[in-house]
Amino acid sequence: MKRRNALAFLAGAGALAALPGAAVAQAPYPGRPVRIIAGFAAGGGVDIAARLIGQWLSERLGQPFVVENRTGADGNIATEAVVNAAPDGYTLLLATVPNAVNATLYPKLNFVFLRDIAAVAGVIRVPMVLLVHPSLPVTTLAELIAYAKASPGKINMASAGTGSAPHMAGELFNSMAGTRMVHIPYRGQSQALSDLIAGQVEVLFAAAPGTADYIRIGRLRALATTAASGAELLKDLPTIATALPGYEASQWYGIAVPTKTPADIVDRLNREINAAFADDAMEARFAAIGGDPLPSPPAAFGRLMSEETEKWSAVVKSTGIRVE
Repeated sequence: MKRRNALAFLAGAGALAALPGAAVAQAPYPGRPVRIIAGFAAGGGVDIAARLIGQWLSERLGQPFVVENRTGADGNIATEAVVNAAPDGYTLLLATVPNAVNATLYPKLNFVFLRDIAAVAGVIRVPMVLLVHPSLPVTTLAELIAYAKASPGKINMASAGTGSAPHMAGELFNSMAGTRMVHIPYRGQSQALSDLIAGQVEVLFAAAPGTADYIRIGRLRALATTAASGAELLKDLPTIATALPGYEASQWYGIAVPTKTPADIVDRLNREINAAFADDAMEARFAAIGGDPLPSPPAAFGRLMSEETEKWSAVVKSTGIRVE
């Protein structure tokens, strides 16, 4: 009897000891600060998108969502950090176009993007604008294509770096138009834009915000937008698709997590992010950076990541792009 009583006491004590742990396990998410890992420097599109949605989530969920910039290797360092993090919802990735491009551009990564990263929600899509220096004797998209075909290898096309969204937009244009503009990579859009204004290069695919004033005063000439349909910020410009049917290239941003992150956490984050698109203040903030809302359930954003990875893989392979 004494032995049975002792075992019963120990069992009861064990159950009581387990209760605090059980309570913690069932505590609502998030119970502590969350990191959003951004693969590019502060001030750029990736960083701005991360901070916008991070602030929104902080206000909605009552915990800090802190942006951490892990630069290097075109976003691969940041992505690998998220892949190796615990799948508990406390380390998020600001996913973007280079993630889809790098899957093919870098043949020896320590992770597989579509296998090791799970989609949570899209945030915004930002169309780009095709800019030329006024010294280039073209005023329309058709004239640029004709001029470039007549001058193969003589037009310099700047970009924000090898594998960046502007670079890939230009390579897709070359491929579909049958042109051969020469790629000149820079370390970010601001440097490329400065050289375009100075006439050191002739063509640049660029994020629209920050270019409007130069277009207005005639320092730059805008020919078309890269979006599949006219975006509000660029509504007065034709789309490249009008001359090259099927053409589409844009910068997109969304939130992703390590695979095996619990579905209830993914769903909670998705609901809260999608709620931002019904908020007037957030809508204005997205519009200020030229972004169109990208609401989506996890599966739809996952399809976008998959489709973009396949699309840019074909461009990388067909053009022979290499990391410099």
